[in-house]
Amino acid sequence: QVQLVESGGGLVQAGGSLRLSCAASGRTFGTYTMGWFRRTPETERTIVATIRWSSGYTSYADSVKGRFTVSRDNTKNTVYLQMNSLKPEDTAVYYCAASPTGGPYLYWGQGTQVTVSS
Repeated sequence: QVQLVESGGGLVQAGGSLRLSCAASGRTFGTYTMGWFRRTPETERTIVATIRWSSGYTSYADSVKGRFTVSRDNTKNTVYLQMNSLKPEDTAVYYCAASPTGGPYLYWGQGTQVTVSS
């Protein structure tokens, strides 16, 4: 059974940084695409960044390009989201998710709150 556990959220001032972690277990994730999503009370869950586990190929939402970096550590089965130059509008619950085929995300973590104060 796939399990995804996020950590690293918290409160930070605008301009600051946070690194989120997503510890994955229960499968061999070599063919998976991993995604980071976020949700606010006003918006549906939206994609922030993705990474293909095998190739390391990444993609980003326009709103975070140049500020966020997604990476993975194969030895630790962990995906990271490094968030720099944070803005108040980055405030959200951030979720890690896994897609076995690059299609729908079938597995989700519980989410971690990120709050950016102005």
